[in-house]
Formats: sequence, structure tokens, C-alpha cells
Amino acid sequence: MHLANWWQLTENNRILCTLCPRYCKIGEGQPGFCYIRQNHNGKLYSLGYGHPTGFAIDPIEKKPLNHFLPGTTVLSFGTAGCNLGCKFCQNWSISKAKLDELSSLIALPDDVVMLAKKYSTPSIAYTYNDPTIFGEYVIDISKIAREENIKSVMVTAGYIDKEARKEVYKYIDAANVDLKAFTEDFYFKQTSSHLEDILDTLVWLKNETDVWIEITTLLIPDENDSSEEIRKECEWILKNLGDTVPIHFTAFHPDFRMRDKEKTPAETLLRARKIAQSMGIKFCYVGNVHNTEGQTTYCPNCNEALIKRDWHDVQFNKIIDSKCFSCGAVIPGVFAKQSSVGK
Repeated sequence: MHLANWWQLTENNRILCTLCPRYCKIGEGQPGFCYIRQNHNGKLYSLGYGHPTGFAIDPIEKKPLNHFLPGTTVLSFGTAGCNLGCKFCQNWSISKAKLDELSSLIALPDDVVMLAKKYSTPSIAYTYNDPTIFGEYVIDISKIAREENIKSVMVTAGYIDKEARKEVYKYIDAANVDLKAFTEDFYFKQTSSHLEDILDTLVWLKNETDVWIEITTLLIPDENDSSEEIRKECEWILKNLGDTVPIHFTAFHPDFRMRDKEKTPAETLLRARKIAQSMGIKFCYVGNVHNTEGQTTYCPNCNEALIKRDWHDVQFNKIIDSKCFSCGAVIPGVFAKQSSVGK
């Protein structure tokens, strides 16, 4: 067990965990909502530290990140547990499990970075469950990774305390934040969290850090897919984050406690993309479906196709030194210095 950060001892030997806005009050021998932060003898421990549930080498587009080192691989891992209660969770076998229910590995921060170096992945992704809950582990890995010139990526719901996030994101280079819907009713009933906390994290990331951010909204039929809600989300993004933050509208499939829903039709994603584009969002993508046009990056100035994708496969990349190969317009993102690749 690893002694945790972000907690206070309160009455009756209970612990107040201050890592996320849930602010669990944890009794002796008990875990918090996330399962892996536990009170032992009046001290809070992170059971997930050094105990990933497994590793995978993914395309960075799978996170999804389309403007962060496109076409490269990323070493991905998570732990057990989560600090949200999403009824539609697509990774519930991990996020809703306790550590002793999974065959976890032992991998200290140095081990994780060495694994990334072994497989020549230019970045590490903290993903599958929400990495907020193993923030101590994230900090120690990302610090070593930066020293080794390896980037760090958070795939997160953004549900984190205002003070804790300053430490957790200190060495983070990019984040994909799930903006799961744009109503408090959805967040409260379907995720057991609150919309305002996620919006606050997004504004902080954009304005107070150098972290490259992209946003994903999983569209669920009859839950968060109305044109009105999509417009409100886009309006907020334009007002608070600007028109160049990439948005991914992705398809839901029935899972966990929401198996009674149909999978999201491709037409719903394309409608959402069209709404976003008509409102001025410059980079909008669709995911979990085959749609080359909806997954390709276009120059917002001359409309040339710059990065053509089919699912997670990059077929060509014509961004040169972060600029459009055709008109020279600067394309926001983190791109390797390169000549164009592919045809």
C-alpha cells in the first residue's frame, strides 16, 4: 500500500478524502467510493499505486486524441476502481471492480517508463478507469517520463478537486476529457457526479495550464443526443474554450446498467458534427463508427484534407511543422516536426 495524498483526519478516526469533489468520509478499514483509497489505522492509502490491471499499446487516436502526435503509439494502462458511477460505463469490468477482484500486476513508476521505452511509445496514457483516483501514481510516473522525454496523457472525466489537480497535472502533456452530457440532471442521475465540476476543470486546463485538451461526448439515444443539448454544449465550448478545441462525438453501445438502449446510429453522430461545424467549431470528429470524412482533419482555412483517418488508422498526414501543407495556416495541436506522410 502507498500512503495517499489529499486527505484530512476527522472525528472518530474517519478520513476526509479531498482528491475529488465527492469528498468521501471514510471509516476505519473502509474504502472510498472509488474502491482503491482506503483508511487503515487513521491514514489514507492508495491501493492502486503500483498495481495496474494490465498494459496495451494503442494508437493515440484511440484515446481519442487527433491533434496530439497523430499516427503514433501510446502505452495505455489503468487500475481498478473509479470515482464516477456511470450507468453506461463501457469499461465497467475494470472501473467497477475492487483491486482484489482483478489480477493486477506490480509495476512501480520506473517500470512503467521502462516499458514505454522498451516498446518505443512516445507517450503514456493513464486510462481505462479514471486516473484521477490514482493521482499519486500518475504524478510519479509522469515526472520520470518527462525526464525521459516521454509524454503523458490523461483520459479522464475531469472530476477532480481544484487543489489536487494542480499536482496531478503538473507533468501532464495532453488530456481527453469526457464531457458526458450537458445537463446537471444527466450527470446526477447517470454518473453520480456534477456537471459544473467538469466544466470548471476544462476551463482551468485551457486557461491555467499548457495541457493540450480534446473533448469526448458519448451520445446515448434519448439521453443526451438532442440537437438542443448539443447546441448548448457547443455554445459553452465556444464561449469558454474557443473554437479550436477538438470535439469527438462517439457512439454508445449497450453495456453495464444501460443494456436496454440501442446503440447510437451513425446518423446521430453526423448530425451532432454538422451542428458543431455550423456553430463555428473548427475540429469535430465522430468515433466508434467507420466514417472517414468524420475522422479526417481538414484545414479550417482552405479545407484541404490534412490527416486522413479510417477508424484509428492514419492513412496520410500532410501537416508540416504544425501548418497546412497547402495554405500554411497554423493547425492547433502537438505535432512532430515532419514532412508530409502518405499520399
